[in-house]
Amino acid sequence: MTPLLEASGLHQFYGGSHILREVSLRCEVGRITTLLGRNGVGKTTLLKVLMGLLPVRAGTLRYAGEDITKLPTHQRVRRGIGYVPQGREIFSRLTVEENLRMGLASRPGRTPVPEALYELFPVLAQMRGRRGGDLSGGQQQQLAIARALAPGPRLLVLDEPTEGIQPNIIQDIGRVLRRLAGEGLDGQPMAVLLCEQYYDFAAALADDYLLLERGQVLSCGPAHLLAERGVREMMAL
Repeated sequence: MTPLLEASGLHQFYGGSHILREVSLRCEVGRITTLLGRNGVGKTTLLKVLMGLLPVRAGTLRYAGEDITKLPTHQRVRRGIGYVPQGREIFSRLTVEENLRMGLASRPGRTPVPEALYELFPVLAQMRGRRGGDLSGGQQQQLAIARALAPGPRLLVLDEPTEGIQPNIIQDIGRVLRRLAGEGLDGQPMAVLLCEQYYDFAAALADDYLLLERGQVLSCGPAHLLAERGVREMMAL
């Protein structure tokens, strides 16, 4: 199958430090690709490169067959890439509804917030008028995911969505991601790229995986090989 997103030979530096080294990955519609690795191995840097928040020093990025290597972030969003950053980064003084409208900023005109988002996250429907800063950490994470989904992306990129979240919300997020991969918001499957340190959560959801270590791909392949290849043990080294 032709991948929706394909990165080939990516390199990135911070000052004199070589952060990403010849990283390649593929994300396919209907599948969850999990990006694994410990803190400091380059996972967030890779996601920022994919989103255009950091420039590509070497390598190429293709999305839906188009070379997007030099496209700015807002153009990538308009083409159908949604991003949930680490730390959520919601607008604490804006209401839930206003936060979701911010997710529609890339669309022309006054597009209404899709009701499907409230069906996906019922707690947000109950709190439409409450400020984002008044929500719990788990509710804020759900709001961040819903905001990224608001413009109707075909690829959803998430950076550590389980960080600091209570177990029951983690389970809810897992169910949502599996549903999105299978049927999206409108019956059309999506591609999901999930960056995660929590191995059990990632392994339960993943169709494919990529393990980073010191900015390089240490192991990758279909998720049914995770245990056989000892990926959990490699993450603990």
